[in-house]
Amino acid sequence: MANKRTLKRTVNGICEELFAECIAASLYGNEQHSDNADAVLFSILKIQRNYIARVSHPEPGISAKAYYHDLRTKFAAEVSELADHINSL
Repeated sequence: MANKRTLKRTVNGICEELFAECIAASLYGNEQHSDNADAVLFSILKIQRNYIARVSHPEPGISAKAYYHDLRTKFAAEVSELADHINSL
């Protein structure tokens, strides 16, 4: 497992890239989808805040390896879902 600092940087970097892609898609796409773009931007920020907090404060009673593996798996699934939403803008 990487240390917490590296994991936080990775989460921030991925969310930053998603945010930039969403802004670009909203600027160069149809203006009909501006409400959808705002919702996607809000969800990106919410996911970033959620996962940064979860990295900082792991749940007690679960081994660190299992907890962070589950965290990365769930984060990857949510990022994939957001990428699909951005592509549909």
